[in-house]
Amino acid sequence: MHTHMEDYDYDAIREVGKVSYEALQYSRKVVKEGRRILEIAEEIEKFIKDRGFEMAFPANISINENAAHYTPTADDPYVLEGDETIKIDIGARKDSYLGDCALTIDLSEEYSKLVEASEEALESAISMVKAGRPVNEIGREIAKVAESRGFRPIRNLGGHGVDKMDLHASVFIPNFDNGDTTKLEEGQVIAIEPFLTDGEGLVGDGEHLQIFQKTRDAIPRSNDLRSISEFIDERYRTYPFALRWLQKDLGAGEFKIRRTLNELAGMDAIEAFPVLVEKKKGMVAQSEAEMIVQKEGCDILTK
Repeated sequence: MHTHMEDYDYDAIREVGKVSYEALQYSRKVVKEGRRILEIAEEIEKFIKDRGFEMAFPANISINENAAHYTPTADDPYVLEGDETIKIDIGARKDSYLGDCALTIDLSEEYSKLVEASEEALESAISMVKAGRPVNEIGREIAKVAESRGFRPIRNLGGHGVDKMDLHASVFIPNFDNGDTTKLEEGQVIAIEPFLTDGEGLVGDGEHLQIFQKTRDAIPRSNDLRSISEFIDERYRTYPFALRWLQKDLGAGEFKIRRTLNELAGMDAIEAFPVLVEKKKGMVAQSEAEMIVQKEGCDILTK
């Protein structure tokens, strides 16, 4: 179950939501044709850190058919050409409170209907939120909006509960009616994130793998890898981190870090988040907001 309300600091989560949202709006200024996505990610992350917050997870800059989990490599050469549809998904963290919000920026200007449909699906979904609402009804609403606009919801992605220290907690909020009648509860913090596509409506794992999360205590056998593992424990604990962060923080080469991560993965102590790619390479738009479930309605945190 999610954290009980009495030990949940709603002021802290409001603060985190506000900064996450401000960073999301700031991303509109930095996502421009001719810019390296590495610089964009670093500037968004710096925006959050300069306000005294940590990152809940690395800035996701997922382009076109990539739906989620693309964060740049340490020397990512990708420069925006001006014909992309870009999902920015970010969150700030303070103590154990996590923000999460996303928007889509369509530089191509060819997919404005898809982007608008994802925003409309989010608004419709938010209007459904209240204590006692079964999650499949929210999913049904998202799919209804998507399909009425000629698009498909991505069925194997969805929203989620947000707990202390746990970004993908307890409840799953589908983007279609998946038959799950789990009810939302008053005081629960949730994120709703419609992903819409003109493709098949499913994502699979792509090759790009830059985001990791230590899931339990484990120490690599070899000494030279142990120090990297200890650094992860100390610096990132059980929060997601980017490979480029480790390379920068440690001044270590990618090969040695990957060896450490592979060894930890072999011990079942690391979760990896590969980029998620639409199955038919369809275009993807995403909109996401975080909110507190109330008796009647909700309190939006990312505004």
